[in-house]
Amino acid sequence: MCLGIPGQVIELLEGYGNQLALVDVAGVQRKINIGLLDEGPLEPGTWVLIHMGFALERVDAAGAERALSGLELMGQPREPQAEAGQERPWRHDPPD
Repeated sequence: MCLGIPGQVIELLEGYGNQLALVDVAGVQRKINIGLLDEGPLEPGTWVLIHMGFALERVDAAGAERALSGLELMGQPREPQAEAGQERPWRHDPPD
């Protein structure tokens, strides 16, 4: 599984072999390659998941929201460190 960033198609760009689209990604417009999508033509308003500048799959608005929520969750800091002496189950110290 790759990390996909959701974007909404604003317009298809002419030229470039009909493989570029302008998308809105969190309020920023970016040009992406849509040549890997094989499900027919895109229309403005379509949501896609983008990885490394390529649209990899179409998603609905709910799917875009789930992807964005996952990205936001990954960017949140870890829980505060446990107090001294408390067990931290996620930490694995090397054997002595």
